[in-house]
Amino acid sequence: MTQTVAGLTVETLIANGIDNLYCLPGVQNDPFFDALYDRSDALVPIHTRHEQGAAYMALGAALATGEPQAFCVVPGPGLLNTAAALSTAYATNAPVLALVSEIHSDAIGQGLGALHEIPDQLGVLGRLTRQAERVTDGATAHAVLQSAFTALRSGRRGPVGVEVPTDVWNATVESSPGDLVAPPRPGPAPDPAAVAEAAELIAAAERPMIVVGGGAQPFSSEICQLAEQLSAPVLAFRMGRGVMPSDHPLSIATPTGYQLWPHTDVVIGLGTRLAMAQSTWGVDDDLAIIHIDIDADEIGRAGPPAVGIHADLADALPLLADALGESSLDRSAWRSTVAQTRAEAEAACAAALAPQYGWLGAIRAELPAEGIFVDEMTQCGYVSWLGYEVFRPRTFISAGYQGTLGYGFATALGAAHARRDVPVVSIVGDGGALFTINELATAVRHDIPLTTIVFNDHAYGNVRRIQHERYGGRVIASDLTSPDFVKLADSFGVRAMRASTPDELRISLRETLGSGEPAVVEVPFGEVPFPWPHIVKPRIRGLQPSE
Repeated sequence: MTQTVAGLTVETLIANGIDNLYCLPGVQNDPFFDALYDRSDALVPIHTRHEQGAAYMALGAALATGEPQAFCVVPGPGLLNTAAALSTAYATNAPVLALVSEIHSDAIGQGLGALHEIPDQLGVLGRLTRQAERVTDGATAHAVLQSAFTALRSGRRGPVGVEVPTDVWNATVESSPGDLVAPPRPGPAPDPAAVAEAAELIAAAERPMIVVGGGAQPFSSEICQLAEQLSAPVLAFRMGRGVMPSDHPLSIATPTGYQLWPHTDVVIGLGTRLAMAQSTWGVDDDLAIIHIDIDADEIGRAGPPAVGIHADLADALPLLADALGESSLDRSAWRSTVAQTRAEAEAACAAALAPQYGWLGAIRAELPAEGIFVDEMTQCGYVSWLGYEVFRPRTFISAGYQGTLGYGFATALGAAHARRDVPVVSIVGDGGALFTINELATAVRHDIPLTTIVFNDHAYGNVRRIQHERYGGRVIASDLTSPDFVKLADSFGVRAMRASTPDELRISLRETLGSGEPAVVEVPFGEVPFPWPHIVKPRIRGLQPSE
């Protein structure tokens, strides 16, 4: 039977474990969806109301599962509508496949004004992803698709793009492509000498600290064991939350890490840029940095390490554990310091940011340990980086350094769709909510059980607060006219309610989290303490005399 590029693409997606396709069809990808029709039992199309919704859902599914996910959109404005989601996938190392159609091959680069034409679409896609390729004909389709899935599973994870011109979808694949499952590339082999040098520094350290980022999410067990072996606190900011459970005595957030930073003698960075600690908090000659990362470009980006190990943590951590052996150094005093510092730092933050802690505590009390929490660029979202307890890997989803306002609802929708086995809570502000709240229609259409809490202060609250705090109250373009979110959700046929206190929120969550349905809880929100002085801290180490 003759196979087309469209058919081969469908079969390749299925063979590589993609069982849901977040999408918005259109004329340039009609042949692909025609091929999908006969295989939609194995590759289910989840169609959204906007391309950004499709891309954000793929992002959320990838972050919640750690596995590749895919979306498919039309070219030009379709691709551009996904740009914020792709940039967030890039920032958060999310393995998302962007399957994007293109205008007719003969018209590419001609500037003839073809429908959805933009200049150098492949170049645009390439700058938003870690790899982007075009399928030019039936002969090259298999190689391009294999390359894409190999990239999704190899090295540092991130988004990958495949572009298919509309006429190429129906091109004939001349020969059998063979195995459709793409193998990952082998990871870089850890340098034994570097591992030995790192082990020597760690063994001699009296006050070690481990810092984890998103790249450490798959290695929670190994990192917990290493922390216990060394009596080393494990610091996580956003992407590393959940690697070490918050109820473990060695798990610390940034307020504690900041206070411990001047006393630390060795830092072990695992799957993290170390940007905040090195660039912002500062270093000096008495602090040795050991940086292990699968991306060679990240090692030393924020400052030269004493030892850099270019390796997958899956390979490096066992070697490091073997090289360390049984530690004979008594670090009980350091462990005691960590415990006391953590208690004091957490109490200070909880007191200073009591309203946000109250709302977050209500969510934590009702969401099971395995439940997924998706943050947003809103006052409670910022404080969640410090004050929300996380007990499992991949149960705290963040936009990372991208800080993508409006990403949260649709991203959480993807997480809830991909992880129907656990409850998912999204928190958004009224400003960010309206970026993708239209996807309530998608939640209803596909029966996705996401509970969304909308903190409504009728403002871009962070912008307005900064204007008050830093610009003498010169408030401009930050006040909003927001809808009644209960009525809005009800108009979509979504369960909706309002909670005015943390106790009322707990009651609402008990009802919604067990319902198996999409739900919205609106929280009228007033002025709250300014969180940023507790998040962004000045240099504390390596200070010059004038500082």
